[in-house]
Amino acid sequence: MSEIESVEDFRARARAWLAENIPRIGPDHRGRSFVRPDDEELAEVAEERRIQRLLFDGGFAGICFPKEYGGQGLAREYAEAFDQELAGYSFPERLQVPNMTPCATVILEFGTEEQKRTHLPKILRGEELWMQFLSEPGSGSDVAGAKLSAVRDGDDWVLNGSKIWTTGAWWSDWGLCLARTNWDVPKHRGLTVFMVPIHQAGIEISRIEMLDGSNEFCQEYLTDVRVPDTDRIGGIDDGWTVGTRWLLHERSFSSSPYALHPTGSNAYGSAQGDPAGNLLTLLESAGRVDDPAAREDVGRAYTLQVATSELDRRLHALILSGKGSDQLAAVGRLMHGVAGAQLATIAFELAGQSAIAGDVDDDVLGDLGMRYLLRQAGSIGGGTTEIARNVISERVLGMPRELALDRNVPYREVRTAPSGGSSGARR
Repeated sequence: MSEIESVEDFRARARAWLAENIPRIGPDHRGRSFVRPDDEELAEVAEERRIQRLLFDGGFAGICFPKEYGGQGLAREYAEAFDQELAGYSFPERLQVPNMTPCATVILEFGTEEQKRTHLPKILRGEELWMQFLSEPGSGSDVAGAKLSAVRDGDDWVLNGSKIWTTGAWWSDWGLCLARTNWDVPKHRGLTVFMVPIHQAGIEISRIEMLDGSNEFCQEYLTDVRVPDTDRIGGIDDGWTVGTRWLLHERSFSSSPYALHPTGSNAYGSAQGDPAGNLLTLLESAGRVDDPAAREDVGRAYTLQVATSELDRRLHALILSGKGSDQLAAVGRLMHGVAGAQLATIAFELAGQSAIAGDVDDDVLGDLGMRYLLRQAGSIGGGTTEIARNVISERVLGMPRELALDRNVPYREVRTAPSGGSSGARR
């Protein structure tokens, strides 16, 4: 029996391998918040696929995924060590969320053996990029209110409807899709999950322009899209069993050991990384290094980061050990949403007028104003913080559930907002 490699030996091996194989982040790196032409973004996606393949060939992809599906089969501590060593290197950011988590983790947890062996190695090699077809125009936070329909036709299902807020659908390969398969039962009992190739006849992708000029969010219109039953995940009408775990992985993506979170990768606008170091660099650029109040704000940012990181660690340990409900993931989701907005605000206030009127080409100050304007996005994407508060109050603290008029009512009898429908329905 071979001796198990220690975390420190693994760390040393990762450090040497990264230095030899992965490019460092250049001084002009601006991250994904920077709007760029489509051809540049596609080139970045291709480069991230290349780096993901390097990670796979080097034995560092899917550190916590089982070996039989292309992963390394290691514990969370190894993933954390690799994240720390990855700081300062280019990494496949787009391939982490929702590709690795929640999509790949849902396949890992609920897929058939054939589905796992077919798709997980391709995901880990960067050959498949997955997005989640979850939200709909008429049901954003109410995920169980999905109206995109799936009707059985022999060995296939025929899908019609619309999904929205799908990040990067236009450059991705597959969608994990929640669909309505039964209208005669309460909404949570009539859902089924499917794996859907994105680029095929019957799927129209419409890109949505955001406040900062980016259009990575998409809306998809599905018209008579055929999906074989072999691409169904979980039982028919039992999609909410899959969905609850899907939402768990989505709410805890910021600390998931299945995705890469290199230290320092998300300056200013996230509870991840090293905000103290990033903000000290910001102070130098803003000429406020000797300002006691500014340095106090840097300390506050560092405190937020440490508290969030340790909370993530504690929640993960409780859920993994069975000592705490998996609904505790909502606590981490809430913390990340609140802390992320506070960090963006701290950075904006430290930069002062430079964040408002600074040169957009300034590597440090250029996009702080836009990050401030978009600070609440972190409290919406991945499930709103309002939903997280409800989950915490009702399912963690055991407080009375709020009144719901659609409970125990067949979904076809429930009055709901329009879904947006298929492209044909828009005529």
